[in-house]
Amino acid sequence: MSAVPVKMNEVSTQLSRSAITKNMASGRAGSSQSQLLIIVERLEDWASYFPSEDLISAQDYLEKPQPDNSGKRVQVINLCRSYKYLGHGYYCSLLAEARGHHALPSVKTISELTRKSLYGLALDDLDKLLEHTLLDHPYNDTEAFTLSLYFGQTTLAPLKDLARQLFEAFPCPILLVEFRKRGNWHITGIKAGALPRLRDAQQDEFALALDGFSRKIWRQPRSRRVARYDLAILHDPLEQLPPSNAKALANFIRVGQGLGIDVELIEKKDYARLAEYDALLIRETTSVDNHTYRFAKKAESEGLVVMDDPASILRCTNKVYLTDLLKRQGLGMPCTEILYKDRPDDLDRVAERLGFPLVLKIPDGCFSRGVIKVQDREEMLEATAQLFEHSVLLLAQEFFYTEYDWRIGILNRKPIFACQYFMSKGHWQIYNHKAKGGEINGECRTMAVHEAPRAVVELALRTANLIGNGLYGVDLKQSGDKVVVIEVNDNPNLDAGIEDAYLKDDLYSLVLEEFVRRLEIKRLGQAW
Repeated sequence: MSAVPVKMNEVSTQLSRSAITKNMASGRAGSSQSQLLIIVERLEDWASYFPSEDLISAQDYLEKPQPDNSGKRVQVINLCRSYKYLGHGYYCSLLAEARGHHALPSVKTISELTRKSLYGLALDDLDKLLEHTLLDHPYNDTEAFTLSLYFGQTTLAPLKDLARQLFEAFPCPILLVEFRKRGNWHITGIKAGALPRLRDAQQDEFALALDGFSRKIWRQPRSRRVARYDLAILHDPLEQLPPSNAKALANFIRVGQGLGIDVELIEKKDYARLAEYDALLIRETTSVDNHTYRFAKKAESEGLVVMDDPASILRCTNKVYLTDLLKRQGLGMPCTEILYKDRPDDLDRVAERLGFPLVLKIPDGCFSRGVIKVQDREEMLEATAQLFEHSVLLLAQEFFYTEYDWRIGILNRKPIFACQYFMSKGHWQIYNHKAKGGEINGECRTMAVHEAPRAVVELALRTANLIGNGLYGVDLKQSGDKVVVIEVNDNPNLDAGIEDAYLKDDLYSLVLEEFVRRLEIKRLGQAW
């Protein structure tokens, strides 16, 4: 990998040129689908490092036609001296995006770093980490300091996690982060750094960081068959109730190979690598306030095809939105009312209208969490006090018991599977989080879509179509002729042995082929 920025002073980096050459060769072995370009404003800015065939000046990148890299993923690392608006650095990232290259930093990141009003919100959450992180650190005796980060790396062990999170929020090769102590520690500023301004020791750190970062671009050997597309599946191997079990994830990888799709499992720590892929499938429980939503937003901004898309996550993870949507469209749902924390007098009136027992829900609960059935007024007051700690709005819903819930899987406005989810043993919900082992969730029965009641499938389809054209799981209850929608899941379970029990590998093929269809449309659009 000739792009590795080995310092000319080999002793200082403790890396030999021959060792790096060996690393470069092994890294390139599987990288026929990847290319790295390093842009510097002036070639002498690279004088401290060994020459690289992937090095190009900003002027040459802007002026000279770039070779046709169709089929290759091009990662551009923009090391211009400045990213000021309409300067060389700015135009290099702008043209990189126009050419279909993946620029670091992107124009979006450049714009965000120019104004604290844009990046300040992201820093608020990171401030919370500082007090504990710096408690026993020598910096705690100072009032202010500036930390230099290189591709999200720092040699200060207590700040490594913070450095990674800053890079995820602002992907930029060199970041200068200003810290100030005003009672508590705060991040008071963040800006892009410049390669020519690095001192010798900093150049060593930069060299090692870029070495590690650039090798990640092609660190996974590709299959011998040239894949049409690269699909990342975001998952959490430690999640207790993931939307796809380990066997299902393995099935996605295996079926993808047959379709000419390279499927790779990624985790939260791989946020900075998203631009390497053509598409993202989220197989981790989604939430607007955690990294899954940030992954979806980043993937969408990078031009990837993504499921779940950010709009679907926003719409599905909040039951208040769904309640309002179904009411406006006149679609069947249990009688539901909204409770407000600052209007406690409404509780008795709502209870009188809905009757007991009734069900209380926080708007963004999942897997039956944040859902409480109450039998009387005393239980209602206790439960609402508990749930109002998490949300200023709650949903109160009539209790509608059935032996099982229907789950209809919808993909691009078409039903693809039908499941019956039976209640957990001795419980009124599918999931009983107080149970142990196999009794946490009830039994499941999967069938062909045409075997499910027509009214159930039609209501599921009409509901999902109001959300979008992605992958959804619509939960419904049926009692006699009455069919009601309980919720729409933007991240429905696709588990081996359950949802794939009828379709087998065809279930995974349907999902992967939908990605291919969208990618082909995107490619045709770019060609025009």
